[in-house]
Amino acid sequence: MDIKEIMKLIQGVSDYGLTSFELEEGNMRISLKREKETIQVQTPVLAAAVPAGTVLGAEGVLPGGNVAAAVLPQAPLPAAAGAGVDPLSVQKDQEKEDIGSDQVVTSPLVGVFYAASSPDAEPFVKVGDQVKKGQILGIIEAMKLMNEIESEYDGIVEAILVKNEDVVEFGQPLFRIR
Repeated sequence: MDIKEIMKLIQGVSDYGLTSFELEEGNMRISLKREKETIQVQTPVLAAAVPAGTVLGAEGVLPGGNVAAAVLPQAPLPAAAGAGVDPLSVQKDQEKEDIGSDQVVTSPLVGVFYAASSPDAEPFVKVGDQVKKGQILGIIEAMKLMNEIESEYDGIVEAILVKNEDVVEFGQPLFRIR
């Protein structure tokens, strides 16, 4: 592989918004990684039109039952590449922090997760299966390449944290092993 091919590879990783990419060819191994981009969202403060000197009751209610509304700025939220912020992805990020085990197999790249080698095949593993280090747990497809996800631990599959054909992020927990 020459420098032109490597530069094309780097450009392709950048164009597709990948955060990680690995290629092994013979005795050569190329690993590309970059930090995830985050976009900070700031919203202006909008206050309801309330005459000066008006005293608000509990929870911003005006005398007579009218509600005084205001939009307050929110904390910056991570954004999906080139798209608006998805509140469900923020919730998933918060859930990822407490996965209940220190033996977790995470996604080494961005792509589509497959639990089996083909749609009609049995899944590589199920909850409760005994696994050995190096055993295939699933596949992640990225840029038409199928990347096998191997267990980093000996143990029992305690939880499968993604569904078949889910889009996964770099570093996202996939399996919990005990």
